[in-house]
Amino acid sequence: MFGVTVRDHMMVAHSFRGEVFGPAQALHGATFVVDATFRGESLDSDGILVDIGRAAAALAEVVGTLSYRNLDEEPAFSGTNTTTEVLARHVADRLAERIAAGDLGPADHVDRLVVTLHESHVASASYERSL
Repeated sequence: MFGVTVRDHMMVAHSFRGEVFGPAQALHGATFVVDATFRGESLDSDGILVDIGRAAAALAEVVGTLSYRNLDEEPAFSGTNTTTEVLARHVADRLAERIAAGDLGPADHVDRLVVTLHESHVASASYERSL
């Protein structure tokens, strides 16, 4: 299995509903390092899985739609706790849409996508999906 990973980051504001979140129920900021890993069993005739430049640009565009936003005010997350896990799925789904639209160029060999959001140097959450 081949894998190509690109990285970006995003800074958001949000709050959580539920006693389990303790002080994080109040509005607070979060900065995430975001890794997107594209996986596939084979390479194209040029020996690549996905164009790294296009993958990086697509990730930057996706996280750019969330950066410097209060996620509590974003319609896409209405009624949802924007946990690290939920945000990882959101980024993965938006990247999958970009792949399907051809924004990453020929990506016929990519069959899985893993998005990992790093909350800190000791904690992260991932979402993996097939394409």
